[in-house]
Amino acid sequence: MKKELRRSATDCKLCGVCGGLGEYFGIDANLIRLIWAAIALFAGSGVILYIIAAVILPKADEPQKDLKDVLHPQDPYDEE
Repeated sequence: MKKELRRSATDCKLCGVCGGLGEYFGIDANLIRLIWAAIALFAGSGVILYIIAAVILPKADEPQKDLKDVLHPQDPYDEE
């Protein structure tokens, strides 16, 4: 299967750019977020680069849900 650079559908905080880069390169997305934040703070171009990447990169497909998840979705406020 060919690897494609895409925004992450599951590991996203804002637009999924760092999560997609982490999935593509096989490293933790939090490390990429820290590097990106350092670039944004010290170089000043990190925010502009993030916006450009969020616009250019396509969104990854949503993970497939099981039929039981569709029929009986879990309530996030439900205590088990």
